[in-house]
Amino acid sequence: MIIEIVFILRGIKDMKLKHKIDKFVSTISERISSGGVSQLEVKAEGERDIFGNMPNLIREAAGEGIVLLKNNNALPYNKDTKISVFGRCQLDYFYVGYGSGGDVNAPYFVNVIDGIKNAGGKVNEWLLNYYKDFSKNNPAPHGFWGHWPMSFEEPHLDDETVKRASEESDVALVVIGRAAGEDRENTLTKGSYYLTDEERKLLDQVCNNFSNVTVLLDCGNVIDMQWVLDYNDRLRGIIYAWQGGMESGNAIADVLYGKVNPSGKLTDTIAIKYEDYPSAKHFGNKLFNMYVEDIFVGYRYFETFAKEKALFPFGYGLSYTNFDIELLDFKADKEKMTAKVQVTNIGKYAGKEVVELFAMAPQGKLTKPLMSLVSFAKTTELAPGESQKIDLEVPAYNFASFDDTGITGHKYAYILEKGEYKFFIGENVREAQEIGSFEYSEDTVLEELEAICAPKEYIDRIIAHKINGSYIPKKVTVKPEKPYLRERIIKNLPKEIGHIVHNYNFELVKSGEISVETFVSSLNNEELEALTRGQGGMDSNYGVAGNAGALGGIIPELNKKGIPPVITTDGPAGIRVRKYTSLIPCGTALASTFNTELVEKLATEMGRELRNAGSNVLLAPGMNIHRNVLCGRNFEYFSEDPLLTGKMAAAYVKGIQASGGSACPKHFACNNQESFRTVNNSIVSQRALREIYLKGFEICVKEAKPLNIMTSYNKINGVWSHYNYDLVTTVLRKEWGFDGSVMTDWWMQHSQSHEFPNLRDNAYRVRSQVDVYMPGSFKKTEKKYKPDKSLLETVGLKNGLTRGELERSAINVLNMILKLKY
Repeated sequence: MIIEIVFILRGIKDMKLKHKIDKFVSTISERISSGGVSQLEVKAEGERDIFGNMPNLIREAAGEGIVLLKNNNALPYNKDTKISVFGRCQLDYFYVGYGSGGDVNAPYFVNVIDGIKNAGGKVNEWLLNYYKDFSKNNPAPHGFWGHWPMSFEEPHLDDETVKRASEESDVALVVIGRAAGEDRENTLTKGSYYLTDEERKLLDQVCNNFSNVTVLLDCGNVIDMQWVLDYNDRLRGIIYAWQGGMESGNAIADVLYGKVNPSGKLTDTIAIKYEDYPSAKHFGNKLFNMYVEDIFVGYRYFETFAKEKALFPFGYGLSYTNFDIELLDFKADKEKMTAKVQVTNIGKYAGKEVVELFAMAPQGKLTKPLMSLVSFAKTTELAPGESQKIDLEVPAYNFASFDDTGITGHKYAYILEKGEYKFFIGENVREAQEIGSFEYSEDTVLEELEAICAPKEYIDRIIAHKINGSYIPKKVTVKPEKPYLRERIIKNLPKEIGHIVHNYNFELVKSGEISVETFVSSLNNEELEALTRGQGGMDSNYGVAGNAGALGGIIPELNKKGIPPVITTDGPAGIRVRKYTSLIPCGTALASTFNTELVEKLATEMGRELRNAGSNVLLAPGMNIHRNVLCGRNFEYFSEDPLLTGKMAAAYVKGIQASGGSACPKHFACNNQESFRTVNNSIVSQRALREIYLKGFEICVKEAKPLNIMTSYNKINGVWSHYNYDLVTTVLRKEWGFDGSVMTDWWMQHSQSHEFPNLRDNAYRVRSQVDVYMPGSFKKTEKKYKPDKSLLETVGLKNGLTRGELERSAINVLNMILKLKY
């Protein structure tokens, strides 16, 4: 029924009627949807309380993440500048994207007009009233799950109206907004990735009548910007504001008036055309996407093969001032590279600068991108003439390559091939200057590992092929291989502790009187099984209203033994419960700050708010790679670059956990598409998997030690992540040393183990060491916990689950609980 009404809505021209029907559909959708993950929103109750220092930190992070793409003496404005603001998003602002990672009940919102007026600025009031009337008479539709609006209809302005505005004001600010989200992919259509005809007409009119025009982009994702070339010098300013959360308008005004000097940098390359992105032909498919671009994601592709196709390069972002970066010292040896630079503000405004360090590895038997980010740092605010020294240290591992075919003679190893390694420092990848080099006289193996998630079919990928001094992408085919997974699993099965009838209480573990292993020995199989599943549905009665679900002590038998329930809450844009909580900037905005210290400070305060709201685990950060600009959840994620992703995620996790809660980085791994996400197979080489799609998680795990990790919905080379032994046990736990709890994303897919046909669903999951199935039941309408008989019946059978495996998962969960503050 819902789908049928959606098609009817598309044909309705009367906006008032359309809005009423849309609201009705939203209500019905919310009532018939189950569990809560499909809710339109989790509606708030209670007071609109503002927590701690969150407003100031949100405003600071939002402002520092704003990227100034163009400034031909357009900005900053002074307080006497009268602004004609165009575009309905000046009022109907997109503060964040959609879905579980965005729908937070903020206590207030500051739009663009609010921000300008709060700053004491002047706007064209009659033009503002025109937009207010239009917005009132044509309310912005809210939509419902998976069918939210990507943009809003703009009013039709005649030429006389725009001309009058130009005569009564000094400058024009055009606000263009876009949003996408969970289950809501961007599309190659006008109003999503492309500008609408009405938006293009508006730009034409404004540019024809104003001499000073700035475009402000209120978008969580990168959109098409080829129009920038069409308008050229007629546009004097371009600001990418992303989605800055509840303080968006204030942060924007801070930048517009120069209170904050923009210091944000692009975390993605903006190509001239969508077709220029290397994944363009291999995205959006239902059953599978072949990662043909391999390690050449984002700027790694453009800088190697197609510099001319990048409109704005990775790391790009202007300031109101200028900086000089001077090399003071450079040293390199086989283990690491160090550099000391001095950054000096040589302009007229105080501001911050980002120092980006890239490595260029030699092309040997392994193909390599021309540039790879290996470190970065951000200065404090420097007054005109002020300098700051910055030390950068890079371990050789950061610029090593993984050999997944044995072409170097070292299969499944991280290796530094012989040759000259060059290092570059600059304000962005395109303008980085060489600072030194180091010569490896022979191939150097850093780490020998195992095959993981081996492709089960022939896969295509591109390599760098040199012709006449330049590199072109050349497609090659990699053969599949047999992983011998069954033998490895059997070899590494945990020893059984055994069951001893004893009525221990978990408080004895907390006090140190007994070990967690001793406590687990007192639990029967049914109690162990309960620790491997959530309560059954969302909005658990154990926790704050609107929570995402509970795990841990979720049955009376475990409660009596002193095990508390663990309450989870959706993130990462805030704490999504049925209370008013802070809405922070989207992940891309946070990453654009290139300021890990600021992100950690913001996350620390949010961790305090998490506990204050009555929750233990924030299901965040989202840290999948921006493989393709159309991915609906890119706003939640950080970047196309794995190092930047890992560092930002680590800062976020450290902050949340400093306050006694738990972060839960997600979605592990290759959740790079929302459409068909539960059935789609990411076909990717082991090298790209390790160097690009797992690298951010690796950095986060090693530096921040998250207590929880969430798997993704999709398959990786034919195996769903929540059943993926190599992903979770071989890599996450054995190689990286992760000792926390791993949970599924909400409602996993049914499947049977290829290696052990007796095992399916939860038994299959536990063998892979994915400890907890969330929210706990396969039927979304079930709110109450029910033991999984299919799992319990396999315990002790030949090729069945062992009690030792149940004990192992229980220990992982209980160790996580021990680190939480209640």
